[in-house]
Amino acid sequence: MDKSIKILGLIAVIMISSLLIFAVKKSDSKNENYLKEGDKNTSETYQIKALKIPENLNFAGERVPTENDDIKERIDRELLVNTYWQSNTMLFFKRAHKYFPLIEPILKKNGIPNDFKYLAVIESGLQNVTSPAGAKGFWQILDATAKESGLEVNSNVDERYHVEKSTQAACDYLKAAKARFGNWTLAAAAYNAGNRGVSGKMETQKVSSYYDLLLGDETERYILRIVAVKEIMSNPEKYGFIFEKEDLYTATPTKIIEVNTPITDIAQYSKDLGINYKIMKLHNPWLRENTLENKSGKSYQLKIPVEIR
Repeated sequence: MDKSIKILGLIAVIMISSLLIFAVKKSDSKNENYLKEGDKNTSETYQIKALKIPENLNFAGERVPTENDDIKERIDRELLVNTYWQSNTMLFFKRAHKYFPLIEPILKKNGIPNDFKYLAVIESGLQNVTSPAGAKGFWQILDATAKESGLEVNSNVDERYHVEKSTQAACDYLKAAKARFGNWTLAAAAYNAGNRGVSGKMETQKVSSYYDLLLGDETERYILRIVAVKEIMSNPEKYGFIFEKEDLYTATPTKIIEVNTPITDIAQYSKDLGINYKIMKLHNPWLRENTLENKSGKSYQLKIPVEIR
């Protein structure tokens, strides 16, 4: 009887092993078919294409020399990066619809080419961000540069976060750089590397064009990133960006409240106006604390929504 049980057990083990081997083979076969189908579906529905470099690219009306192999490769890189980093570039479109109407009139008033709005896009993505070097706001202005431009910068108020005022400060810098270098391309490069940084490199390398300069990676990419973003944002469907107007962000209509006295508690002040602290800070990000000290009796303009919800 023990011998019979052993024989039956051995037969059962052999049968189970055979079934397992068959199941594994069948599973492998299914996986292979799945992978083949997956590969096929991916290639049919998602294609990463090389991009054609457009002819006659320009920045602020100044031609980009794409016949130069180095420049061609560099603009190709920026077009590829900004086309295929789809989520980031889609956010550029969305935010631009909200903020370009604030920036464009200030550029025009100052005689700055409209293309410089794309400088703000590549600097900050149209967000009030802070760089590792301490530059802040849409235009990424350093503390010393901001103060030279007349912006108030301290722990209580930082007007680098004020879109209109920081745009004006950027215009002042760009106009001075244009007067110094003679063209807008070098003025834009100087915005990134500083006037001394650019003029020093030009003197050392004995060249007069941005496109002939050997610069650090960030500044070498700078103008071509602006040109690439301008090209893509000017031709969204050409680069595969599809959206409706209602998909884009819009600015909440606001009204201005003049304040020339201190505010000891901005949260309570906001509540008294029918809004909250968060709404006040969203519309006035240059307010950095829960107080407005205003020791000098300066007149500030606060934005609050026209419709209080």
